[in-house]
Amino acid sequence: MRLSPAMLWRTRVPRYRLVGRVCKSCGRRHYPPRPVCPYCGSRDLEDAPLPRRGIVETYTVIHTVMEGFRDRAPYVIGVVRLEDGTRVLAPIVDVEPDKVKTGMEVEATLRRIRVDGPTGLIGYGAAFRPAAGAAEAGQRAAEKS
Repeated sequence: MRLSPAMLWRTRVPRYRLVGRVCKSCGRRHYPPRPVCPYCGSRDLEDAPLPRRGIVETYTVIHTVMEGFRDRAPYVIGVVRLEDGTRVLAPIVDVEPDKVKTGMEVEATLRRIRVDGPTGLIGYGAAFRPAAGAAEAGQRAAEKS
């Protein structure tokens, strides 16, 4: 599937800056931004910058990948609960797949997500990496257990 320059342009702010939406009716935040609140159906929404730190709630390691992603296998996709409770599905990067753990503290970073062929468009987006100092905190918690 080819990348659309128009789609990349329209979705650049939420993907590059981790911007979601907050519903003025129910107060819940969601990402990626949608025109309608997925919780209450309201259309009264406004853009809201999201926290850049959170914890890994769940994750999976993908070993068998489709064309265009084979150079990254295996890679980790996780659900990250941000500090405000918003959940984001994103790649977990800069860590070996066997080192990713539920409850691991992570922080947002910008990464290349997709390349449309050797001379095509490059799509960037939010990914999460272990937070600075998170490895040491996780080690201390494991030693206490």
